[in-house]
Amino acid sequence: MSVETQKETLGFQTEVKQLLHLMIHSLYSNKEIFLRELISNASDAVDKLRFEALSKPELLEGGAELKIRVSFDKDAKTVTLEDNGIGMSREDAITHLGTIAKSGTADFMKHLSGDQKKDSHLIGQFGVGFYSAFIVADKVDVFSRRAGAAASEGVHWSSKGEGDFEVATVDKAERGTRIVLHLKSGEDEFADGWRLRNIIKKYSDHIALPIELPKEVAAVEGEEQPAVEWETVNRASALWTRPRTEIKDEEYQEFYKHVAHDFENPLSWSHNKVEGKLEYSSLLYVPARAPFDLYQREAPKGLKLYVQRVFVMDQAESFLPLYLRFIKGVVDSNDLSLNVSREILQKDPIIDSMKSALTKRVLDMLEKLAKNEPEQYKSFWKNFGQVMKEGPAEDFANKEKIAGLLRFASTNGDEGEQVVGLAEYLARAKEGQDKIYYLTGETYAQVKNSPHLEVFRKKGIEVLLLTDRIDEWLMSYLSDFDGKSFVDVARGDLDLGNLDSEEDKKAAEEVAKSKEGLVERLKTALGDSVAEVRVSHRLTDSPAILAIGEQDLGMQMRQILEASGQKVPESKPIFEFNPAHPLIEKLDNEQSDERFGDLSHILFDQAALAAGDSLKDPAAYVRRLNKLLVELSV
Repeated sequence: MSVETQKETLGFQTEVKQLLHLMIHSLYSNKEIFLRELISNASDAVDKLRFEALSKPELLEGGAELKIRVSFDKDAKTVTLEDNGIGMSREDAITHLGTIAKSGTADFMKHLSGDQKKDSHLIGQFGVGFYSAFIVADKVDVFSRRAGAAASEGVHWSSKGEGDFEVATVDKAERGTRIVLHLKSGEDEFADGWRLRNIIKKYSDHIALPIELPKEVAAVEGEEQPAVEWETVNRASALWTRPRTEIKDEEYQEFYKHVAHDFENPLSWSHNKVEGKLEYSSLLYVPARAPFDLYQREAPKGLKLYVQRVFVMDQAESFLPLYLRFIKGVVDSNDLSLNVSREILQKDPIIDSMKSALTKRVLDMLEKLAKNEPEQYKSFWKNFGQVMKEGPAEDFANKEKIAGLLRFASTNGDEGEQVVGLAEYLARAKEGQDKIYYLTGETYAQVKNSPHLEVFRKKGIEVLLLTDRIDEWLMSYLSDFDGKSFVDVARGDLDLGNLDSEEDKKAAEEVAKSKEGLVERLKTALGDSVAEVRVSHRLTDSPAILAIGEQDLGMQMRQILEASGQKVPESKPIFEFNPAHPLIEKLDNEQSDERFGDLSHILFDQAALAAGDSLKDPAAYVRRLNKLLVELSV
């Protein structure tokens, strides 16, 4: 053992302490997954060395045979895992093993509930597999040296999984990392060759480099202990290069956990090999859960890129559009050069062709999931729906396909659940209905009870209810679906087309004509507050509503622009009244201009509140209302 220098004791990051507590208290019912996680990390370290060695071959230090070795010592009760990958410097060890070096750590803390079953789901969302070592070990030693560094610049990291860890500088002749697990009492089963071999075959057969175990050689009495012979126990070939017919679902699922650093099985996957003008293989996965950093634009995203089975890039963002950033997987190309960079990827026409094909592949996979496993798709939508809503604006070529995957709440659906697809909506539309009707708002309760829906309820017409902040922006990019145009029921002059009979239309015209005098009085009373006053065709129960002009911004878009500090163009609402409502009849018969003005403004303010808007002059509203109440009580 070499002499340790510069030894110091450091404290774990708070988030890591919480993680370790979960691990040590048997978070996982399946303890053996610790080996899967450590092998997965070792494989990543070897991949990174391969990539860096493309431009700096000296990093291989004369040892180009890359592998992972797993060994054990029954007497010492240890399991050792060693790789000859990129390795770590002292700073790397402190950073990577002492903190969760990922965006969203504050969210991790916020989501911890104290319920181990619930909290276990958080682990995969953070990719912190190294700490799973503490499921079976009460002490972990890590010896590492970064490739290219001097032998004297090795590091020894050690912890008992409590509040702190020790780090010291040591001599280490070989590059890479060696992890020694000192097994807890009762975990001796893992210091066994047969047990380790089975775990590796079960979870890590897909790893595309040799995983070696000591060969079991029977000792001969009186002879010297033979030198350790190593044998490869995994298939050691890239999973995506094998025919689909030869790969079991369990193998696909385990490969996903490796490539995504997730602990849960994926919802779905698609494995394809393309031959012809372009040659590449792809294996794409839809995760079961969204990571915490899904909405952080700087968060890592993209596919693992290989060129002719050689790892090149960890997060290649150029192969899928941003709205599909949650997709995990690998793409392996025969047409790109090994020295490809992010800059080159952005300009290469081959990438454009591959991106187009891979995008369609993902959308087809989601269509299949929606059709064949609606409950699974419901789970997908809950996690990734808002991201999918970015699609129509970003991906014009696939706008119709994306629209078919969107899900909404509706007046016919369960309480606020976004489960209604556009194809389903049209399949049960009223005879003669040639529009898709929708209403946007801040909350489900607000839109569900909106006066704008009154005529639709009366006629039994389904309306989509959109309450996500992104929805109004989304609808500005969706003009139609399957030949049917979208209509915002709160915008412009509502025309129900064939859903209104000729008798209804004629009666509405006659009523509007008879109320021309009231329209003019209201225009005078409300003045600059409104763009227009007209008789409403939308109302059956309420006295009045505010409609939005055809070209004006809705409330959601105004709030988004204001929150981002942008100047919002001024617009005025359209005041519509229900001529059959008793309040409107009373207003029409009001002789006093002052009282007429007060009542008109009260109706206007109430309509604004019903639309979810705030009052521009709440004090004036209260004053007018109190005046009216006093008059009524006299």
